[in-house]
Amino acid sequence: MGAPSQSTADKKATRDAYGEALVELGASRQDVVVLDADLSGSTKTADFKKKYPERFFNVGVAEQNLVGHAAGLALSGFVPFASSFAMFLSGRAWEVVRNSVVYPKLNVKLVASHGGITVGEDGASHQCIEDFAIMRVIPEMTVICPSDFNETKQVIHAIADYQGPVYVRVGRPAIPVIERENYKFQIGKAEVISEGKDVCIIANGVMVNEAMTAVGLLKEKGISASLLNMATIKPLDKEAIIAKAKECGAVVTCEEHNVIGGLGSAVSELLSEEYPVPVIKLGMKDSFGKSGTWSGLLDYFGLRAKDVVSHAELAISKKKK
Repeated sequence: MGAPSQSTADKKATRDAYGEALVELGASRQDVVVLDADLSGSTKTADFKKKYPERFFNVGVAEQNLVGHAAGLALSGFVPFASSFAMFLSGRAWEVVRNSVVYPKLNVKLVASHGGITVGEDGASHQCIEDFAIMRVIPEMTVICPSDFNETKQVIHAIADYQGPVYVRVGRPAIPVIERENYKFQIGKAEVISEGKDVCIIANGVMVNEAMTAVGLLKEKGISASLLNMATIKPLDKEAIIAKAKECGAVVTCEEHNVIGGLGSAVSELLSEEYPVPVIKLGMKDSFGKSGTWSGLLDYFGLRAKDVVSHAELAISKKKK
């Protein structure tokens, strides 16, 4: 099995993978239904609507009703996928998600598009950098942020088979597809992309590609870095994180999310109890986004490979002597 690599030409949006996976599920499973809050063109649930209109429900601009309808369909034996922008699905509908879906442990799949700052020109009001935090704090909620098109398709199929509530974030921009051999996504399991001994980088979403580039840049500096794709933020792959912390002695987390409450916080919470090592968090530094191109915003907020490198060097400098 070869190590994962970045495709230089193939770029696809994870939201497009969601749309394709829904159509595939619709063909093989009559229990799958899809709901949207008047954003089906953007969330890509329109693909499912065209093929299976009798199993598609547009509730309008009413995210609380979206989640409530999904809960009712789950109680009726269906497997509902409910979608809207991350800001609205995780924010406006949060109380309904908590009390009507997760508390009764209903089999509802919440798939939020346009997460993070890569929404770009939509601006700070629509750039959701809090969703990992506010979803993972709900007891027994599963939270996932896949790294690319192919992993997203696997994620959607996996959560359709999983019994219980799930929140998945997908994105708008076309990002590089990671070339993998024989990779199979599993909920709660990290993907080991590279092995190293000096520092462990843990990333998810769009930041996985940046971290892969950073591993190469660090190698040029004589630094050996492990890289974990932590697509599942909750439940964390605790064994993988602790093993890499013991092996490397320093950790960097990378996410398109506020550094408060997301992947970095989850990793820090674990290691502070199980195996304390320096953890340096790369993400939004407790600030709102801005309007701009998605690529330009990654540059502006320091979420690029060179920033992963500098954070890795800082983490290494803080190792116990």
